[in-house]
Amino acid sequence: MEELEAEKAAREEEKVRYLGEKLPPLQLSALNIEDLQKLCKQIQEKIDTVDEERYDCEAKVIKNNRDIHELNLKVQDLGGKFKKPALRKVRVSADEMLKALFGSKSKGSMDLRANLKSVKKEELKQEKEMNMEVGDWRKNVEAMSGMEGRKKMFDA
Repeated sequence: MEELEAEKAAREEEKVRYLGEKLPPLQLSALNIEDLQKLCKQIQEKIDTVDEERYDCEAKVIKNNRDIHELNLKVQDLGGKFKKPALRKVRVSADEMLKALFGSKSKGSMDLRANLKSVKKEELKQEKEMNMEVGDWRKNVEAMSGMEGRKKMFDA
């Protein structure tokens, strides 16, 4: 507590000394009206320059705070990102995959192609023919247009 009081007293002394240097006491008793007006104008000019400097300092502080905030956001963004490594292709046969999954318990090699469905060529031809019949829809629309087409639909 004593340190705080001593520091506060030192600040007050520094303030009084600084103001004594910058603002000498005014001698107003010997001045006439014109001299008082000149003195007031000088004081007003000093006030204006001090206000301009204060405004510039405040603008710099605001700009620096904004820049600090933006940089902090960038640091957080960069810290949160994780770059994924590029994956390499690995060729693994079915036997190796089964060994990796089940360990040494697997019984030799399994023929995975034996479980595939076999497709005959005749079935493929039939599917192509069905696609061809459905494919040309324009002929079907032209044949069914008008009253004759409606009669055919009801007759069928």
